Amino acid sequence: MSLLTVRHLHISCRNKPIVKNIDFTVRQGEWFTLIGESGSGKSITASTIGGLLPKEMSIAAGHVLFDNKDITHLSNKEFQKLRGKEISYVFQDYQSSLTPFMKIGKQMDEMIQAHCSLTKNERREIALQALEDVQLPTKRVYNSYPFQLSGGQLQRASIAMAIMLNPKLLIADEPTTALDSITAVHVLEVIANIKEKINCAILFITHDLRLARKYSNTIAVMKQGEIVEAGTKESVIYHPSHPYTKRLLGAVPTIKSSTSPAKLDLILQ
Repeated sequence: MSLLTVRHLHISCRNKPIVKNIDFTVRQGEWFTLIGESGSGKSITASTIGGLLPKEMSIAAGHVLFDNKDITHLSNKEFQKLRGKEISYVFQDYQSSLTPFMKIGKQMDEMIQAHCSLTKNERREIALQALEDVQLPTKRVYNSYPFQLSGGQLQRASIAMAIMLNPKLLIADEPTTALDSITAVHVLEVIANIKEKINCAILFITHDLRLARKYSNTIAVMKQGEIVEAGTKESVIYHPSHPYTKRLLGAVPTIKSSTSPAKLDLILQ
């Protein structure tokens, strides 16, 4: 069952095309990865889905369907109802996702209030459970200000906020770029565990083939605003057809065209 369908999407910035004829489908419970170099249009495409395009950008053509509904031209108010409950985001800049002068628990509480009619105790239980799900010390983090937490803790807190209302789609836009490698692995394992628990789909934005190899079901490769190759993880990683995909694989240290799938697995782990 398809959850998200993007069809013939064109995005312009001041009448200049920056994303061109994008087509892809994310199924329920799938981990779908958009991969490509910086500036290829991955994040712009992801922002379009939830109505987060900057003012200078607009959809020139095409459609975005979510849960069998056309959400291409929803109003800001309609998108606000959708974001956080049905579609959630985890961003690269986790610090800007949180208000610095407000405790984590208060921010979580306000988000739940915006979407659900629940008592204060019920809202608190949902927030604490979400913090536990992302492997944080629940009460301490709930009562902490953002500046009292480490970068990894802040990113996991932002994930907790994103998943606490059990969204159908979690869009993770380069969620580990600002983290060290050990913390990044931990954060992605948290996201993978959450995916299994609530059976949400993941739209994962990255430039790292190793991460795409480890977590994805499906991979689409973007270059200069276009998808140049898409398919199962196995087909894209082991049998790439587009020269750009081959160059991406070739940029991973020690990978050669003759590398066997078994050796490639070890390199990309």
